[in-house]
Amino acid sequence: MREPAIRVMLLPKDTNANGTIFGGIILSHIDLAAAVEAHKSVPGRIVTVAMREVVFHQPVFVGDLVSFYTSTKKLGNTSVTIHVSVEAERSNPRGERVQVTEAEVVYVHVDDQGRPQPIPR
Repeated sequence: MREPAIRVMLLPKDTNANGTIFGGIILSHIDLAAAVEAHKSVPGRIVTVAMREVVFHQPVFVGDLVSFYTSTKKLGNTSVTIHVSVEAERSNPRGERVQVTEAEVVYVHVDDQGRPQPIPR
């Protein structure tokens, strides 16, 4: 059984005017989950340089338990690309699980001055 990098329950403070969770809230959690995965391969400091292929399939509702599953897609010389798949367990009585979002996040390994540096192997 796969384990999520992070799991969160979203609350009323995270909603937009339509009563669903702000996309930006989901994006911030995607960034955090991807960073957890990236640090498995990249020691030290990393910075987010891109979020690609962000696709919102379904809305997220207040009370949903949201799981962020990650995998390393590519490990380059100075960068790492992480795929994140986001599933919501609905708070309704059926408790159905649906894929709500997916994205690719790219990080670059940097030194103390913020310059790209090779990832140690």
